[in-house]
Amino acid sequence: MTSRDFNFRLGLGIPLLLMALMLVVDPSPVDFALAHLFYLPGEGFIGRHSFWLEDILHDRAKQAVIVVGVLAIAGFLLSLLPTRMRQWRRPLGYLVLALGLSTSVVTPLKTLTGMHCPWSLSEFGGQEQFTPLLAERAPTANPGRCWPGGHASAGFSLIALFFVLRDRKPRAARIALVCALGLGAVFSLGRMAQGAHFLSHNLWTLLIDWVICLATYRLVLYRASAAQAQQGQLAWGEQGQ
Repeated sequence: MTSRDFNFRLGLGIPLLLMALMLVVDPSPVDFALAHLFYLPGEGFIGRHSFWLEDILHDRAKQAVIVVGVLAIAGFLLSLLPTRMRQWRRPLGYLVLALGLSTSVVTPLKTLTGMHCPWSLSEFGGQEQFTPLLAERAPTANPGRCWPGGHASAGFSLIALFFVLRDRKPRAARIALVCALGLGAVFSLGRMAQGAHFLSHNLWTLLIDWVICLATYRLVLYRASAAQAQQGQLAWGEQGQ
């Protein structure tokens, strides 16, 4: 089965450009301005001890996404058997791989960068000094683990569903994409209200998850149309002349 044409130059180029822009242009003024909207001096972040944000939107919602991953694994294992699920073997394998990579990359990045959460910073009642992403961390006995946004990744990783469906059920794929972006945005906003992340932490998560899901789609699922294949052969032939 061939895939509908996809412009990978734009699909990868735009998020990579945005990543480079956030490395060049410091997003901390916007981050701090938004964080202050959720912070009450002397009291802390308005959502820090919210049952709804912590128990429901954080813990239970993350468990729901884990269930999606478990179902994807179960479906892939069933597709290895001689059943009707065989036709979904490659898409389900892609889904398991994309979800796994999108969520598992967060923990090592948190350890590597050592950035602190807003609630740990002196500007918001904490003890730690803020340093930009690429700057050397100030000496501390408690390294941060807040970049990129882990909870946001639980939502944005579901972008993989868009790529699973785009060549088989385009309308459902668009709905899946809107739901994944919306869920990731809600997760991001909830953690920002709790003081767990800055906006840029979650934007990085979105871009990283998109790149992972798209690159994995290109390697595992994408099948160029006949027109694309012919153009590629012509371009290859011209280069060889």
